[in-house]
Amino acid sequence: MFPRIRTSTSRLTNWLWQQGIGWLNATPHAEDFSPICNFEFLEREIRPADVILFAGQSRVSKVIQSVALSPWTHAALYVGRINDIRDPKARSRLAAYYDGDLGEPLVIESLLGQGTIVTPLRDYRKEHLRICRPAGLTWQDTDKVVEFAIEHLGMGYDVRQLLDLARFMFPYAILPRRWRSCLFQHNAGQPTHIVCSSMIARCFQQVHYPILPLVRNAQNEELRFYERNFRLFTPSDFDYSPYFTVIKYPAWNTGSAPAYRTLPWYQEPETEVSHEQVNPPTPPVLQPTRVAPPETAVATDLTDRTGRTGQRQRLVGLRTLLRQAGLVSFARPVDQQTQH
Repeated sequence: MFPRIRTSTSRLTNWLWQQGIGWLNATPHAEDFSPICNFEFLEREIRPADVILFAGQSRVSKVIQSVALSPWTHAALYVGRINDIRDPKARSRLAAYYDGDLGEPLVIESLLGQGTIVTPLRDYRKEHLRICRPAGLTWQDTDKVVEFAIEHLGMGYDVRQLLDLARFMFPYAILPRRWRSCLFQHNAGQPTHIVCSSMIARCFQQVHYPILPLVRNAQNEELRFYERNFRLFTPSDFDYSPYFTVIKYPAWNTGSAPAYRTLPWYQEPETEVSHEQVNPPTPPVLQPTRVAPPETAVATDLTDRTGRTGQRQRLVGLRTLLRQAGLVSFARPVDQQTQH
């Protein structure tokens, strides 16, 4: 009875796990980035051992963007065509994991729910891509990087490492530090699970090619480079690395003329507009009209005001004279006399 219960529980757990992975890998709203990335030109110019960065659109990609604070959520290594692999053992192993055309450009990547697989480059025609090319890498070391990447085919995806990377990017107050991390555990032999950026970093460390090394000054003033733990790398580290050349492929044509002069800029349609419509005449300012009063009314008003003023002046003078003569108490105020 108990074995059946354990089997049923295991099946239910696997089913829930697959459903969760499917939900995380789903893309709610897919966008076509082909208008901003010239995929045909990228496909012609890409070289083996180039690192391809992806700005993913799935739910798990949005989570990685929030945690890593970078638009680049995934990385893959371009290995070229099966026919171009020089080592027979590596060529046969790559062909065992891909049953398509031998002349198809291929990339090796680690995906959640699928592990480390090989994928045709054309599957990412509509994605937002960026190439990070290792500057000065010799063709011998290029072959070693590609061959070591082929050895990772079939490994599972390390979900715990992905969660540990998220834990190290969050404050410990949110995620307790007592949760044990597997990033710094020593694993004897080859790892069995790995993530995309760690797999690529491990390939370049095989030829001691720097990505973001730790640089220290020794006591004798000499610089020393120390390799970082390959599990600590994220896709954006290849973009930040000064040892990788960032190559972009914008959607414009290349030719004899400057590229920016050939861009198909959108212009508003022009319509014929007359000069009067563009610069309409200023309407005249209307002044209020004033009606002149009749001449008789003006003369009458002037006479009335002049007569009253003269009478007031005479009364003021008479009051002053009476005050000087001591008879001011018998004189009425000027205002009362004018009113009377």
